[in-house]
Amino acid sequence: MRPAAYQVMALDATRRGELNSCLNASAGAASRSRERETHMTMVREIHLKSRPSGLPTADNFEIAHVELPAPAPGQVQVRNLWMTVDPYMRGRMNDVKSYAPPFQLGRAMDGGAIGEVTVSNDPAFKAGDLVQSGFGWREGFNAPAGALQKLDPRGLPVQAFLGAAGMPGLTAYAGLLKIAALKDGDVVFVSGAAGAVGAMVCQIAKAKGHTVIGSAGGAEKVAWLKSIGVDEVIDYKAEPDLNAALAAAAPGGIDVYFDNVGGAHLEAALNSAKLFARFAICGMISIYNAIRREPGPSNLAQIIGKNIRMEGFIVSHHFSMMPQFIADLSQWVAEGKVTWKETVFEGIDQAPEAFIGLFKGENMGKMLVKLT
Repeated sequence: MRPAAYQVMALDATRRGELNSCLNASAGAASRSRERETHMTMVREIHLKSRPSGLPTADNFEIAHVELPAPAPGQVQVRNLWMTVDPYMRGRMNDVKSYAPPFQLGRAMDGGAIGEVTVSNDPAFKAGDLVQSGFGWREGFNAPAGALQKLDPRGLPVQAFLGAAGMPGLTAYAGLLKIAALKDGDVVFVSGAAGAVGAMVCQIAKAKGHTVIGSAGGAEKVAWLKSIGVDEVIDYKAEPDLNAALAAAAPGGIDVYFDNVGGAHLEAALNSAKLFARFAICGMISIYNAIRREPGPSNLAQIIGKNIRMEGFIVSHHFSMMPQFIADLSQWVAEGKVTWKETVFEGIDQAPEAFIGLFKGENMGKMLVKLT
């Protein structure tokens, strides 16, 4: 199934000014109000029905109808407007210990969401407030006030806080600048370059004046990456030899590799790495649905002779960088150096298809589900 729609975030001078104000405002700024509250009584949630083996299918999910009571003292009721689906959620479908707890069978899944308060039983919130939460995969919910963050978008589409101005954007920023320790003159290679994180990595590197090589699958993604300034783009689906393609795109080698894919891309990056190259290992989507253990890179020993530093990272360990990221992003957008794309499915019932689509390469930029 194809995504419901493609949306391109094109920012003219007026919108850039609005965004500049937004990104310099606190996400906890004053929110909108409503004259009266509307209590939701019935909502739909996506539950994990079974644990997948390999690529998830629709049969691994089920829709549950849940009755919501009025919020208890200290609670807030929220109607979700947008939710995100992200590759890391695939690991949470497995019953294994990791940096995030596994989803529980027969219970609602969770993830990032933007919603609107419908009823508040806590003085910190009022009906009409926009909030950010970790209670995605559902149309609405009751939660303690402390589990929510107020959001004042000031003209920016609220869903941007699930993408370029949110976790994916910060992931790109922290991974490139802190983990890979970007330096003047670096040549940067990015796998998964047309995804939510990869596209931001490409643009941040370009905004700082670097040569960027991106890898993506399909002519449409290649064209988009070229349109946002990526110097060389490899269509890995059309290339019979990824090693040769990267060597041709970067004949002098690469200084930085931002890895979203793993597998053959990691091997090619090792082959093209310069002395003292730095690798930021953000994700390895190529193996997330593997049903048997995948072999490691056959050329891993190159990290010795080339003195390569390879470091994995999780964005939650770098939230302290958010204020500086927001300040820098504000400037780059105002200067026309950063934009983004969204792939949008509509309706909670389409959330599983949106999620599965991530692993089929159906998204350009951020994959989102619009709930209302």
